[in-house]
This record gives sequence, structure tokens and C-alpha cells, in this order.
Amino acid sequence: MIVKHLEDVIGTKDDVSAATWISRRLILKKDGVGFSLNDTIIKPGTETLIWYKHHIEAVYCIEGEGEIHPEGHRAYPIRPGTLYVLDGHEKHYLRAKSQLRMVCVFTPPLTGAEVHDEEGAYPLVEA
Repeated sequence: MIVKHLEDVIGTKDDVSAATWISRRLILKKDGVGFSLNDTIIKPGTETLIWYKHHIEAVYCIEGEGEIHPEGHRAYPIRPGTLYVLDGHEKHYLRAKSQLRMVCVFTPPLTGAEVHDEEGAYPLVEA
């Protein structure tokens, strides 16, 4: 059984920040459950190009407003209660009108060492 609290992660190596987001990595590959789970903040007024070509991501919004705009498709609004799944490895823009707080599940699971590369992707890290 795994029991954690967000406060256990904030300020540790599993509290990862970038220019447009903060990711609190609560469950990682090392936990051995087959997925990873992040509590993620998307900073207000930002736009981030993301392309999870090695992962499937499910995202559930619990705070804020914004939109996801997959390349070649229309933009979809995001607000509390919105769920989206990038099951086709869609390259997309994530835009935050206000601060977004999202619960993000990845498979295969993240190790915690990933950072977005120049294409907006996480590499597939095996360690």
C-alpha cells in the first residue's frame, strides 16, 4: 500500500518546475504500479507545446481555465471537471487562461527524471 500527501513531495526532487508548469510527481515507475501520477500546475497566461510520443497521458482538471489545441484539430476548452486523454500521441498546445491544476496519469510510467525536449516530448527513460 502506498500513502502519500502532496506536502510530502513539495520541495523534494519530485517537485519539478519549468517555465510554464510545476509537476508534483506523486507516483513514479519506482512505485511499481504500472502508471505514474502527477499533480500539475500550469502557470496562468502561458502556452506550452507538448508531444508525448512515447506516453499516453490522461488529464483531469480540478482548477482553472484554459484550452488544449491538438495539431490538426479544433481547440477544446478546459475547466474543472474536464478530462482529456492523449491516446493518439497528439502533439498539442496547452494554454492556461488562469492557473490550471491538473491530475495527470502517464503510461508507461515516468521515472521522475524526464524533462520536455525541443519537440515538447518526454523521452522514454528506462532507469
